[in-house]
Amino acid sequence: MPANLLNPLPEKMEWTIKVSVFRNSVIVRQLGFAIGIPFGILILVLILTKAYYGLMLVAVLFLLTFLFIQLVWGGKYNVGFELNSNGIRNYTLEDQAKKNRIINSMAVVLGLLSGKPAVAGAGMLANSRQDVLLKWKNIKKVKYLPNKHVIMIKGGFTENLAVFCTKDNYAEAEYFIQANMQEKPVQPQIH
Repeated sequence: MPANLLNPLPEKMEWTIKVSVFRNSVIVRQLGFAIGIPFGILILVLILTKAYYGLMLVAVLFLLTFLFIQLVWGGKYNVGFELNSNGIRNYTLEDQAKKNRIINSMAVVLGLLSGKPAVAGAGMLANSRQDVLLKWKNIKKVKYLPNKHVIMIKGGFTENLAVFCTKDNYAEAEYFIQANMQEKPVQPQIH
C-alpha cells in the first residue's frame, strides 16, 4: 500500500529483485541502444563490403555472449535497492557481485597483460558500479513506468539508473521518490 497523508513516508524502503536480462523491455532497450548502434554500423559496413565471414563472427559473438549470460548469471540481474533520506542506493546482490568481481578482475588482468587499457578500464569501471548511491540533489529527471514497474532516474553523465520495483511496492517507491524530489531545493532561474 502506498504511503499517503495518513501513512507518513517511511524512513527508508529496501528490497531485492531478480530481473530477466532478455525479457525485460527496459534492459533490452538499453542493450539495444548501447550495443545496437556500434554493432549496427559494423554490420552495415560488413554487408556493404560483402564481408560475410565478418557477419558470421558477429553472429557467433552475440550467441556466445547470450550463452555466457545464461550460464554464469542464469539470464538474471540480481539487484537490490534502498531509498532513504540520502538518495537511491542500487547494489548487486552478493551472489552475483562475487561472480562479477571475478569476471571484472579477469578483464582488468587480461587487459593489462594484452596491452589493452580499454579492456582493463572497462573491468575497473564495472567493478566500481556494483554499489552506487545516487543522491537526491544529483537527480535531474525521473520517468515513471508504472506498467513495467520501473522508475528511470537520470542524474549526471554517469549517474543514471533504472529502479526495478515489484508489482507490490511500485506505488510506494514512486511516492517515496516523488516526495523526496519535492524536497529538492529549487534552482533560481537567471533571466
